[in-house]
Amino acid sequence: MSETAPKTNRKVIGLALAGAVGGFLFGFDSSVVNGAVDPIQQQFDLSQSLTGFAVASALIGCAVGAYGAGRIADRWGRIPTMLVGAVLFFVSALGCGLAFGVWDLILWRLVGGLGIGIASVIAPAYIAEISPRHMRGRLASLQQLAITVGIFVALLSDALFATAAGSAASEFWLGLEAWRWMFLAGALPAAIYGLIAWRLPESPRYLILKDRDDEVRTLFSRLWPGEDVERAIRDMRESIETDKLASEKGALRGPRFGLKPIVWIGIILSVFQQFVGINVIFYYSTTLWRSVGFAESSSLTISVITSVTNIAVTFVAIALVDRVGRRPILLVGSLGMMVSLATMSLAFSQANEVDGAPSLPAPWGPIALVAANVFVISFGASWGPVVWVLLGEIFPNRIRARALGVAAAAQWIANFTVTVTFPPLAEFSLVFTYGLYAFFAALSFIFVLRKIPETNGMSLEQANTLFVDKKKAPKKN
Repeated sequence: MSETAPKTNRKVIGLALAGAVGGFLFGFDSSVVNGAVDPIQQQFDLSQSLTGFAVASALIGCAVGAYGAGRIADRWGRIPTMLVGAVLFFVSALGCGLAFGVWDLILWRLVGGLGIGIASVIAPAYIAEISPRHMRGRLASLQQLAITVGIFVALLSDALFATAAGSAASEFWLGLEAWRWMFLAGALPAAIYGLIAWRLPESPRYLILKDRDDEVRTLFSRLWPGEDVERAIRDMRESIETDKLASEKGALRGPRFGLKPIVWIGIILSVFQQFVGINVIFYYSTTLWRSVGFAESSSLTISVITSVTNIAVTFVAIALVDRVGRRPILLVGSLGMMVSLATMSLAFSQANEVDGAPSLPAPWGPIALVAANVFVISFGASWGPVVWVLLGEIFPNRIRARALGVAAAAQWIANFTVTVTFPPLAEFSLVFTYGLYAFFAALSFIFVLRKIPETNGMSLEQANTLFVDKKKAPKKN
């Protein structure tokens, strides 16, 4: 065992890292528009509302892509679905970079959103399905780490292109403006993702679904040589058969508002992850930092620094998720977000109106800045990665891909809602806005306390049972 375990870990970690590249594209594509908003608005002479829709349009594609990814993955496999996502990313990068008007830009943003939605489903599902139980939490957290790295690279490349050209609206290589190269740069990681996906082995649980047990044995002998392969196959087979008896193949329908309770748990986790307002920090950072006294020219740099912080705290979650467990991390994260968001609301209640914009007097400006970073830290070390861990492990085998798709679609719809409502809410009252986000953070604490059991150290089959039937669930000391 001692001779095979290190090799096993390296192979599984390598596959998990490869699968998580989809998360990198997810983060890159969703954030790259940050540096291009102003030049797009100026070049195409857009109103505020149309500019906002152009920014948020990718999120509509995300919801559709996430919902459809499960069906594609169940029918054709996880790897072909990854390849579809890679193609969509690649086409979107070229289309956005070469857009001649706002409506074809929106079209290509929608196409990219489809790719993001697919990646948001397939990456956590694939990682969960190839990971041994003692490593699953850490490996599943790689999805969120890849997302944060993608955000960082997008914001950094935006800053580099704008600096090299003189401004985001200035011409750069081949006579194209710098903002176009911000989008075009996404074609490179999309191509790399496609090449990586082409070489990945298919998920063992998908192979079991398709009665390809011999291929599973071969795969497990390479990835889990120290594990009881036959027992793992038997557990997966029994889980699949049990779910067949409970409902028709792949059905998500249930007695509670048309869906199974476990699907609702995934949806609610996804919605709370977004309703605390985390993407306000990344999508509207300029407004926030100007409100606390920073010059507009510094906003992109501050956003890059915030994204680095987000990456750093994700490593904290990766280190703790299989030691401390999922539930305690979520509870502490909810408390941290609630307190920091409430502090931001209090800080903005002290704002003075200067030239039509809020300005925070000392010491409330620094307090708001610290609170915003505490919020990012609290989210990045808890709800950011751990929700993806849970979504990858709480659903039964038969419905995992489709249920994950529904949950991810709900997440993108919630993200879209927060994105389009922040400007009018902020215009109405920043005190109310951040107070509302603090309220949802408090609700997330209550939800985890009452509805989320601990799954640390369990097989996927045991974790599924824990959520579906708590009375029959295996107890953990």
